[in-house]
Amino acid sequence: MSIKIKNLTHVYMKGSPFEKKALDDVNITINSGEFIALIGHTGSGKSTLIQHINGLLKPNSGQIVVDDVDITDKKVNLNFIRKKVGLVFQYPEYQLFEETIEKDIAFGPKNLGLSNDAINKRVKRAMNMVGLDYDKYKDKSPFELSGGQKRRVAIAGVVAMEPKILILDEPTAGLDPKGRDEILGKIKDLHKAYKMTIILVSHSMEDVAKLADRILVMNKGKCILDGKPSQVFKEIDTLESVGLAVPQVTYLVKRLREKGFNISDDIFTVEQAKNEILRILNKC
Repeated sequence: MSIKIKNLTHVYMKGSPFEKKALDDVNITINSGEFIALIGHTGSGKSTLIQHINGLLKPNSGQIVVDDVDITDKKVNLNFIRKKVGLVFQYPEYQLFEETIEKDIAFGPKNLGLSNDAINKRVKRAMNMVGLDYDKYKDKSPFELSGGQKRRVAIAGVVAMEPKILILDEPTAGLDPKGRDEILGKIKDLHKAYKMTIILVSHSMEDVAKLADRILVMNKGKCILDGKPSQVFKEIDTLESVGLAVPQVTYLVKRLREKGFNISDDIFTVEQAKNEILRILNKC
């Protein structure tokens, strides 16, 4: 389930006074099973890019190949592609509509034409993966839940479709720290259990540092940086020039190195910083 994006360009309201180029000749390859973080300032093209990956938007030019299928080809059945590519928008709880949690999560699998037994298995599996006990929550209304729990139900609805690629657009937006950590933990579990390709759009450098195998940085419709967190977060000047930052602990490490401490510059999580500081102290 690789994704190959070739020379992708998208222009909103082309030919009008409000014309805006949202994507500008983007070239990206995402390999099967990768955990990708997509970052960039507001208006950089992140949301436009992810909406092309399952065919919600059509490019003005360029090509997107998902699992060896060119989804920009007019003959392609996009419903088939959308079964493979699940997209969770910002504030997905606003998409909840059924009277019970079980029915809401089952809505997608039902549309696949599965048997009742297969649907039930998918619902149970998806609820378990997002940390919602089936017997306790199945008959509850999704509107009785907390914000974080609603978010889990919405994600479970997409997971129950068993996509090979899961795209999440700011899945922790508006949540308190506890809810944010719970959702991120479940996303990490999903990646590990299902071996699916995950694309996470986020503004939190700390979250990106903890979760992603690889980071794509968007600016003015272009992908300007592409690499492992250890590579991208060393590009502090470039990131700051486009309105982004690096994790706070990376700034701390930078200051310590400037003060003469022999500490690795390959640190971007608190856990890495703790281990490195303990290593230094043990040498003293």
